Amino acid sequence: MGEYICGESIRRLRETAQLTQKDLAQAVGVTDKAVSKWETGRGLPDISLLDPLAKALGVSLAELLAGDRVLNANKAGNMMRSRFYVCPICGNVLFASGDASISCCGVSLPVLEAEEAAGDHAMSCEVADGEVYVTVDHPMSKDHFISFIAYVTSDRVQLRKLYPEQLAEARFTLRGSGSVNCFCNKHELFSQRVRPPKRNAPINRLV
Repeated sequence: MGEYICGESIRRLRETAQLTQKDLAQAVGVTDKAVSKWETGRGLPDISLLDPLAKALGVSLAELLAGDRVLNANKAGNMMRSRFYVCPICGNVLFASGDASISCCGVSLPVLEAEEAAGDHAMSCEVADGEVYVTVDHPMSKDHFISFIAYVTSDRVQLRKLYPEQLAEARFTLRGSGSVNCFCNKHELFSQRVRPPKRNAPINRLV
């Protein structure tokens, strides 16, 4: 992450947790004068204190180092609220079931904001034999390609990682209504809502 926690972050998180300096000092095993020095920039907590400090403040270690609490509204666990992240250095694809602080290769990753799939990023989604077959008519050269295709429903995320010179296609187990997402290494994330055809309907294309 590249940065150590600052005093202002400790003070803000302590006040959010409704703790006094004395409360925090007792929880961590230091004096309230030590906490005061941290918060005023006249000292820093030893690295061995970071884990107990995070627990006392009611945050994760990542939140402590970032200096802010992550408020995740996805308590019901609906995977439709999943967030995707892609590392610009190694190409690693990560996702979380809600808002999160994600880093890779020492870089803090922003959440990908999906645009509506259209044009070169439009996806064809067809249903056959209980599967969803997704294709994207998109270049798959070494400098411009689809990095992954993901099918997201309320209870799971199915993802296929793609590489240059492969076909931009993926096959997933049909799980009901959801969204299909594709990530272009130049233009980022695109999404398309999908709904299975009604039973006995003659059309096998998702709309």
